[in-house]
Amino acid sequence: MERKTLFIINPISGGKKKDGVPELIGKYFGNGEANTSIVFSDGVNHARLIAKEAVGKFDLIVAVGGDGTVNEVASALSKTNTTLGIIPYGSGNGLARFLSIPMDTEKAITLLLTGPTETIDSGTLNGMPFFNMAGMGFDAHISKVFSGGKTRGFFNYIRMSFIEFKKYNSQNYSIYIDGVEYERKVFMLSFANSSQYGNNAHISPNASVQDGLLDVCFIQKFPFWRLPEMGMRMLFKAAEGTKYVNVIRGKHISVKREIPGPVHIDGEPQVTGQDAEIDVVPHSIKVVVGTDFKVLRR
Repeated sequence: MERKTLFIINPISGGKKKDGVPELIGKYFGNGEANTSIVFSDGVNHARLIAKEAVGKFDLIVAVGGDGTVNEVASALSKTNTTLGIIPYGSGNGLARFLSIPMDTEKAITLLLTGPTETIDSGTLNGMPFFNMAGMGFDAHISKVFSGGKTRGFFNYIRMSFIEFKKYNSQNYSIYIDGVEYERKVFMLSFANSSQYGNNAHISPNASVQDGLLDVCFIQKFPFWRLPEMGMRMLFKAAEGTKYVNVIRGKHISVKREIPGPVHIDGEPQVTGQDAEIDVVPHSIKVVVGTDFKVLRR
């Protein structure tokens, strides 16, 4: 029996036009078929509202956009019987890359018809769900700066990162991971469900979305001249092998930092106080994954 499928397209994600996407969807799912619907979101949280309303009416709901769009749709589908599909169209596409979903739009669409379905974990930061990565420190600062810019895209993100790197200072954090205290001064503090931020930049190469744990990544500030090296290490899954990156896994994390400020939830900036509570949510959502996705359970 054919699944009832809803495609939710974010028309501005990644700064990429999606005018041809409905036609491609129609090529494989049929144009005007009763079992297939396509809608466009038109603002922050709209994709979440559309998906929430569609739960129970569709078997598969597909997010066409970046990690932020995926987060909105997945948040509505968490702990339901509705399956998430992803057609990557963002700047980084961290979760899609981790799940081995093709970056090519046509291949991603055909995967929805034939690809396997896995149940994966998610996390929450002060109750806000994330499915790929959340964090505070420099990456959250960049997310805030990037969101306020007029242009999107990977290269603009890199340019801003270089500009802001020298300006941003490390903070002292008091962190409890499953009851064990860690006092650290760090540049970034990332909570990884998957291994990467996006664009195949892996901060925690051994992370699993199916182990019931989050990888807490402590990143120390490194010399500016080592920035290209650290970028290459992340691309080759070797960042954890340096003295600047330490990873500890846990289910519940409590954080107190020096001052309130930005955090990011799957790359989207939010502002919170000094305290944060981060929890894993095991087996929270069903998602169509790529055929090369490697199941890793500990």
